[in-house]
Amino acid sequence: MTEKSPPAPPLELREEYEQLIDEVRRHRVAYYQDDAPLISDAEFDEMFGRLERIEAEHPEIVSTDSPTQEVGGEVSEAFSPVQHLQRMYSLEDLFSREELRTWYDRTVASLERLSPGAGSKWLAEVKIDGLAVSLLYRDGVLVRAATRGDGATGEDVTHNVLTIGDVPRRLSGTGHPREMEVRGEVFMPGADFEAYNEQLVAAGHAPLANPRNAAAGSLRQKDPTKTAQRPLSMFVHGLGAREGLEADSQHAVYDLLSGWGLPVSPYTELLSGFAEIEAYLDGYEARRHSLIHEIDGAVIKVDDFALQRALGHTSRTPRWAAAYKYPPEEVTTRLRDIEVNVGRTGRVTPFAVLEPVRVAGSEVSLATLHNQDVVKAKGVLIGDDVFVRKAGDVIPEILGPVMPAREGREDELREFVFPDDCPSCGTALRPAKDGDVDVRCPNARSCPAQLSERVFHVASRGALDIEALGEEAARALTRPEVPVPGPLTDEGDLFTLTPEDLREVRIRRRKRGRGAGEGETELVPYFWTKDGSAPTANTLRLIDELEKAKSQPLWRVLVALSVRHVGPTASRALAAAYGSMERIRQADEQDLAGVDGVGPTIAAAVTEWFSVDWHRRLVDRWAEAGVRMVDDVDAETPRTLEGLTVVVTGGLEGYSRDESKEAIIARGGRAAGSVSKRTDFVVAGANAGSKLEKAESLGVPVLDEDGFTALLEHGPSAVQDEDVQEEGEDG
Repeated sequence: MTEKSPPAPPLELREEYEQLIDEVRRHRVAYYQDDAPLISDAEFDEMFGRLERIEAEHPEIVSTDSPTQEVGGEVSEAFSPVQHLQRMYSLEDLFSREELRTWYDRTVASLERLSPGAGSKWLAEVKIDGLAVSLLYRDGVLVRAATRGDGATGEDVTHNVLTIGDVPRRLSGTGHPREMEVRGEVFMPGADFEAYNEQLVAAGHAPLANPRNAAAGSLRQKDPTKTAQRPLSMFVHGLGAREGLEADSQHAVYDLLSGWGLPVSPYTELLSGFAEIEAYLDGYEARRHSLIHEIDGAVIKVDDFALQRALGHTSRTPRWAAAYKYPPEEVTTRLRDIEVNVGRTGRVTPFAVLEPVRVAGSEVSLATLHNQDVVKAKGVLIGDDVFVRKAGDVIPEILGPVMPAREGREDELREFVFPDDCPSCGTALRPAKDGDVDVRCPNARSCPAQLSERVFHVASRGALDIEALGEEAARALTRPEVPVPGPLTDEGDLFTLTPEDLREVRIRRRKRGRGAGEGETELVPYFWTKDGSAPTANTLRLIDELEKAKSQPLWRVLVALSVRHVGPTASRALAAAYGSMERIRQADEQDLAGVDGVGPTIAAAVTEWFSVDWHRRLVDRWAEAGVRMVDDVDAETPRTLEGLTVVVTGGLEGYSRDESKEAIIARGGRAAGSVSKRTDFVVAGANAGSKLEKAESLGVPVLDEDGFTALLEHGPSAVQDEDVQEEGEDG
């Protein structure tokens, strides 16, 4: 009986297949030759994967010129072609732990068949997002450097590679092979990439979208002196052809290469089994943005060379190695607009409005742009296709424009123009300080955007932790909606609100139900039921939580005031040093700057904040409403240090650093972090250092630990005795 042929694939599938071949080729040229990708790596991987799936399901239509049958990109005509002594292969890409497990089990099974009971070690290394290069050394001297090209033929970039400081022209040490191809990756370190982009923008050029483009473009400069000006690095990660090199494993080769002066990645590890491989992948995924260079995954290799040879290769990839790709964090999308947001301290920040796109597991429609200089530095125009990255839970950011996508669309694009006036209140904007890149709205008290952000900040977990006061509730309390504005013109009356004060508050909501037109809105009660008969349960909860928030400790109240630069750390330091809002309010800038964890910038911000009349009235109104302004003091602890400033330096046996500060504050003193003429006493423990020297130069009394204990218990009179003073100074 004649076996039936499989049904012919539908015409639509054939057309899709042919289109995919053309598209993959187009994007390969853009990526490998032009160094100007049109889409993100993740989007290319998805396209290439679709091509592979069609071919796997319909092998009868596989074209001999399909990109799946090739290793890499085409060879550029700009450089002389070079034949690699041994083919440079691509790696099989794995996109999930299930795919990784399947590859691992298949490889282990093959190894067991080839060498029963031998087992294998696995070499893991991060996958650098750079440009693959092959270095040819003869008798220890670099004679040629070439790009991967199509795997068999690359481009001669020897003169450019010689400008990279990491690459030795002559190997150090002895015992070099007669001939050796060293494979590696040229990259631009992350910090250097940022600096390089800044230089491009300053010179009037468009910035590069990512470090990979920067490395590839730099290496393909026709003038090596230009390459030499760019901060390129290289790590080597394998061998091609070699003659006269004795080594049993990949990790042993790395030791040899490193000994000869070649740069080997510090992120390589020798592992045993799948559990260790997973731990390696998890560890570097968590750290991926803190490494020297950008990575997009990790490479897992069989370490033993004999086993590598036994496993062999397919037409495109080695069977003994695979690349595990981390979930994509970079995509391309359309930049619809650039708008500005007004924050709680008046800072006006541009942000990008994007065509919604899914990246790193969530849909993204907004991205940060920080300030107008960043917009300029990134070189983006409204209407551009842009690269967007979202690293884990970090706010999405625009990396740069897809430059080739501008062709033919120039008339649709426009530059972002920073507004002259606040979009919330209409006040003329101005720089925060002379030469400051930040632009601010000076209408701090009554700008609706600033006020609603400050009220929302009061409720944040780092401040007074009022769960029922969310972002929408904060806007309802502060925005001048028609016909009834919110009850707060600043945050001073927040703690005296009653349900009755909230009865008439309305917010604008989209109409629902039959007869509602698209986009039609109506004003509805926010804090009371729609029929106006009673406050909602959440409103009653809000009033209750506001009452409870009044008893929060002093440092949280300080955070809630929205003083610029003053977060939880500085607030804790100020509260610990002074113990009351009034003492902080009366302290001068020099005094404040001496507090550990404060310093001159924060001290200036605190002094400036309390110099404003309505700020002082705000604190007074909170105090009148019952908000806590003094930290609790043990009534049984004598106030022996009232008004005194004490600096503790060096190690004390009977007191930890925090215990000594708490002991000073509990007795009415101020625990300062630096010595000045205003310091009353310095307590010097072991290894006291420069603070002791400064105290002696200023004539500030110095006490040892016993003197400190006496001071705490009995006050200054206990250490005025000359014998105690001398004992402290001698100690």
